[in-house]
Amino acid sequence: MAIETKRIREDFPILKREVHGKPLVYLDNAATTQKPQVLIDALVEYYSSYNANIHRGIHALAEEATGKYEATRQTVADFIGAPDASNIVFTRNTTESINLVAHAWGRKFLTAGDEIVLSTMEHHSNLVPWQTLAKEKGVVLRFIDIDDDGQFVQDDIERHIGPKTKLVAVTHMSNVLGTINPVREIAERAHQHGALVLLDGAQSVPHLPVNVQELDCDFLAFSAHKMLGPTGVGVLYAKRELFEEMDPFLGGGEMIRRVQLEESTWNDVPWKFEAGTPNIGDVCAFSAAIDYLSGLGMENVRAHEIEMVQEGVRRLANVPGITIYGPESAERRGGVISFNLDNVHPHDLGTVLDHHGVAIRAGHHCAQPLMGRLDVVATARASFYVYNEKEEFDALIEGIEAAARLFRAPVHTGA
Repeated sequence: MAIETKRIREDFPILKREVHGKPLVYLDNAATTQKPQVLIDALVEYYSSYNANIHRGIHALAEEATGKYEATRQTVADFIGAPDASNIVFTRNTTESINLVAHAWGRKFLTAGDEIVLSTMEHHSNLVPWQTLAKEKGVVLRFIDIDDDGQFVQDDIERHIGPKTKLVAVTHMSNVLGTINPVREIAERAHQHGALVLLDGAQSVPHLPVNVQELDCDFLAFSAHKMLGPTGVGVLYAKRELFEEMDPFLGGGEMIRRVQLEESTWNDVPWKFEAGTPNIGDVCAFSAAIDYLSGLGMENVRAHEIEMVQEGVRRLANVPGITIYGPESAERRGGVISFNLDNVHPHDLGTVLDHHGVAIRAGHHCAQPLMGRLDVVATARASFYVYNEKEEFDALIEGIEAAARLFRAPVHTGA
């Protein structure tokens, strides 16, 4: 079933607005996605109808809010193929989910000389926590490099994942290159050596069918706001036995079973990791976003993005002076195209595009080591989602042409 973008676009109020007198062309979905009316309505419903704290009150509103909150946990578990709702912990974002693992698992189980395997394409969220831990505990960091096509160097996977490896933490899909990494293969190798696997799923879960049991990952982190959901909601999936072994990340209300003046005992998983009043309204509303994506079918979401990338690469490749980064094949990348235009800084290009109504991302995309590996200071990035249409590339190319003229970079484009 093909994605009917014209029908879908009617569900997103913001797509009706203009920017600088031009129709909005929103191509910054890797940063955050826009929200369908059903998500907005679900959030309004919470604050209008059953706003209350959860897990504590016995009155009707509290019980209803608790029920909705926990129902979302089950919805998330079903969406990623987790065996049980207790495998799901709610956080603020992918960054907090990864930090939770670094603090609650890494600090408890890693010792000096243990190795963590990362890659040169990681987002800062999957670098900085491990750098901090390495300095504190004497852990050694190893890095899988990328080849000229923006994919993992196979020899590095085999060379770096070995007997000393305790954790492999890599992105499932690059937020810059769009590269979809062979994470099942990586998990198999890691587990052969007794290592755990953490996947940064911030880009993959919104765009691909993801089943944690098929991937056999030990941890998976992702964010609601990149998949039509609200900001301020993150997810950490872990195998139940890992959650049981880990210590709490934060201490306070709700994460406890019994508190005495000198000591405390902890609540059951997953509530052991959800201290204090959570982001109740946004978690409850998140289920509406997941239901929307499930209604479209993630296989169809993926197929639509392959078509968008194929068309985008084709159109951009006709622009002289354009360099496109990442895998050549659309089947091997997600809905992201990072590129540069000769003689035009990405920030300048982004500004010109903005005045044509086109929203892209320009900068290092929280992946400065990758920028160094590509030998650039920044890139422009166009990223797509279920409501984007091929016709929107006309505005993108028009804006690039305008930037080229403005900065005297000759350009001639083909259809």
